[in-house]
Amino acid sequence: HDRPLSVLMFDIDFFKRINDVHGHLAGDFVLKEIARIVQQRIRRDEIFARYGGEEFALVLPETPLDGAVSLAESLRQRIEEHVFAFQADSIKVTISVGAAQLTEADKQANELIKRADELLYTAKRGGRNRVCY
Repeated sequence: HDRPLSVLMFDIDFFKRINDVHGHLAGDFVLKEIARIVQQRIRRDEIFARYGGEEFALVLPETPLDGAVSLAESLRQRIEEHVFAFQADSIKVTISVGAAQLTEADKQANELIKRADELLYTAKRGGRNRVCY
């Protein structure tokens, strides 16, 4: 349709540590709470899905890269500031995000997803709790 389309890939920083220190029920709580935070912020036509483990994908139709980066930064900040209170524990949670926009060079959706995923890992290697694009 010759309209912008962007993808965000993000995952929870040090999620294994959350499970190890606070237990798997706390990890499940964090996953559900992040899903709630994201769903409150996205539009009806945006697609939010768990991609695997603690990794998530957001498909953003009608959204150029700058809009995707703005959303990613907003989500990153909301999650960092959110109090994840599970039983007697307060769990510090951050996310790392990769953002990419569909280009004419993309022949398959996998290429866009792969770029966003590579940028996610750039964010993790760069110190976590950041957005790379």
